[in-house]
Amino acid sequence: MKNFQNSKKTGFLKKIFIKLCRILGFEIIDQNTFEIVTINKKINDEATSIGKNSINLPLGIVKVTRPVKSLDIIVRTCTSVNMLTQNKNRLFEKEKIEYTLRTIRSLLYSVKSNTQLKNLKISFKVIDHNSSKENLKKIETIFKKFETEYNLINLDVSKFEKEIEKKNERGQDISSNQISNMANIHQSLLEAKNCEDLIYFVEDDYLHQRNSISEMIFTYERIASQLNKEIIICPSDYPYLYTKAGITQNFLGQNYHWRKVDETLCTFLTSKLIIEKYWEKYLSMCKKEHAPFEKPLHEIYERELCISPIPSLAVHFTNINSIFGLSPNIDWKRIWEENKE
Repeated sequence: MKNFQNSKKTGFLKKIFIKLCRILGFEIIDQNTFEIVTINKKINDEATSIGKNSINLPLGIVKVTRPVKSLDIIVRTCTSVNMLTQNKNRLFEKEKIEYTLRTIRSLLYSVKSNTQLKNLKISFKVIDHNSSKENLKKIETIFKKFETEYNLINLDVSKFEKEIEKKNERGQDISSNQISNMANIHQSLLEAKNCEDLIYFVEDDYLHQRNSISEMIFTYERIASQLNKEIIICPSDYPYLYTKAGITQNFLGQNYHWRKVDETLCTFLTSKLIIEKYWEKYLSMCKKEHAPFEKPLHEIYERELCISPIPSLAVHFTNINSIFGLSPNIDWKRIWEENKE
């Protein structure tokens, strides 16, 4: 790589060379000044342009052939139930509404944290089951503070109850909490049919890093463009993924390393194309309680690439002893505190 001398006055030949590189699509780095001279940015600056290119040093540029058009964030809430299938307390032992409010704040902070996301159409839906009017008002207050519109959908479980098998795959009676959870997932899938491009399905106890949404968007564009196919992104690095050894694949995202995973819970990001392609498979999760519950998702991952970040972009705030919860090597306290009111 040519090392240009540091000079306040750029030489004529250098200007011509830079223009030629731009035309040919090359990125030139001045290792003396740590500047990417073709785009007038420092090495530590964000060089990626959403919808256009993904730049990661020293690997260079990936032309985005699969730009993201929009993102719909669908949050499933139920502040009246502490834990779906457990009686244990969550980390910090607060009421469920506190985790829901911090989840929503973390999402809104993440959307607002990157100026490039202003050019992307991002919408919020909250599908709620059985939360009190007081708690719904608290949710509304957060969106108002962030000057963000959202659509609240009050879940009608009776619309879906007849389609749900009352015995699970183990032959046990399923709980009323699980029935409402399956109905909520069903409603979120129906909402996804009205979306344009990417959908992020989120449960109401996942607190996000500030860069989580931008990292997922940039990484989706980069890897989907490289592979020329749609993908699925799980934002959490679950501890249970480390309980068994398995063959995986590694990918380089915007600022994170990502790895192929074969299992997730029900918080994930994907495209409308994937949802439509596997509609019946996704729907089966809403009609029968499998063992494990997310088994239909895992069957999709046998055919489609699903990746999760190392370290985690979102932390599942459940009981500290749960292998399905707190991501390793993450400052949980910091994430909790920075998303308080």
